[in-house]
Amino acid sequence: MTRTKPSIGRVTAAIVTIAAMLPYLTLKILWMAGNPLGLDPAFVDDPTVVALNAMTFGMDAVGLVMALAFTMRWGMRLPAWLVLLPLWVGTGLLSVIVVTAPLGVLVEGADVLPDAGPIQPWVIMVVYSGFVVQGVGLMVSFALYARDRWPHVLTAPVADRPLTSTLPFQAVVARGALLFTLLIGGIRLAWAFGVSAGLPGVADDYSPSSALLDGFKGLLAIGAGAALLAMVAGAGRAPFWKPLVVAWLGSGAMFGWGLYAMIVTVTGGPLGGNSPGLVGVVQLFETLTGLVMGMCGAFLLAERSRRAAGGSGGRHVQAAEHALEGEDREGDRAPADHGHR
Repeated sequence: MTRTKPSIGRVTAAIVTIAAMLPYLTLKILWMAGNPLGLDPAFVDDPTVVALNAMTFGMDAVGLVMALAFTMRWGMRLPAWLVLLPLWVGTGLLSVIVVTAPLGVLVEGADVLPDAGPIQPWVIMVVYSGFVVQGVGLMVSFALYARDRWPHVLTAPVADRPLTSTLPFQAVVARGALLFTLLIGGIRLAWAFGVSAGLPGVADDYSPSSALLDGFKGLLAIGAGAALLAMVAGAGRAPFWKPLVVAWLGSGAMFGWGLYAMIVTVTGGPLGGNSPGLVGVVQLFETLTGLVMGMCGAFLLAERSRRAAGGSGGRHVQAAEHALEGEDREGDRAPADHGHR
């Protein structure tokens, strides 16, 4: 039966996440208010930077609201799309930082911080330390939340997939996505191992941290493509959550980081400029491939959820409720709590 009361582990992870977000949100508020703490004053006053600060503040604020929802009973009644969409993008973005930022410090030490620039080194240390903590906390709290809300969907075997009318479409999308992730991941891995083709103007500044970033993004992309195909094909008896984690983080990382890079490129200003050579093309295809994979995953999750709802102890799912939607009323709590929310 679906747990409605948050567990102590979920509450603790969410509180840690919220605490880690506060320094970043505070800095963003100061910068948007014109306070140049830790920044070049001209950098703060740039209209493009002000807009990007507002956008990133909003993104982190949404993450804070989601973390708060994981500590409350009303969080279990939120529509599924309202939870899954921001968490897909947010955990995809943060997963890359959680892995590569500590490794970059281990490999380069203090050299990982830029010698010069509009952002002071202590700001980078505070921001990225917070990202690592909030990334771990958000992923843990979300995993516990999903386990409590959709247990039957996550624990069912991969092979226990529904034979629906959209399955052929999912299969085509998953195979096509795998081809693109192999290409994108292969290019990222080639850069990580020293191939400078497609990096004009960037190769001279290519650091070990850059290689770590490209290498992890490449592996994550390839893993996501393979995991999505395995889920759609129903390959194996492993619990569904195992390939789902890889596909979720990989597609979210491709979409989130690709879209952010494209926004910075289009807006220009002190933060960006044109991505040279092959870099911009890779970022574009990462965004599109991640988006398509996310849409395919949404079909797959909804249909597996509906199957779990129909097969949970023979209980009937009321017509007014939908798989993974999370809409529920106190009057029909008992039937609604059997795995389909």
